[in-house]
Amino acid sequence: MSHPPPAQLPLGKIVLFDAECVLCSANAKLILTRDKKQVFWLASMQSEIGARLFAENGLDPADPSSILVIEGERVRTDSDAVLSIYEGLPFPWNMARIFRLVPAFLRDPIYLLIARNRYRIFGKRETCWIAPAHLQSRIL
Repeated sequence: MSHPPPAQLPLGKIVLFDAECVLCSANAKLILTRDKKQVFWLASMQSEIGARLFAENGLDPADPSSILVIEGERVRTDSDAVLSIYEGLPFPWNMARIFRLVPAFLRDPIYLLIARNRYRIFGKRETCWIAPAHLQSRIL
């Protein structure tokens, strides 16, 4: 299966996540089920397109230190990526924007601590999370 080149990626926000991480895949499911405007597309770092996009943005898809959100030419990482996701979801999730009041230099170390320890804290799946059939069209 061939994937679209970057110029042909869908409009909206593309969330690149770790489909083996229990927390990350739960977050992916939440995004897809709450995103009624269908703004978000998802790609796992384990997929061909996800690995390519991680690498193109300077992260090792085999050991990423961050979630990525790509919106056109803008790439968000760390806590900024997480906030951009929740800000794009309906109430009450969009209330996460209040955390923008906290400077990134304070938010990011907390995010990175959780990201580096995500398997130990939340667990690791034996196989990658697969979206339910009715949401498959939103997975790249």
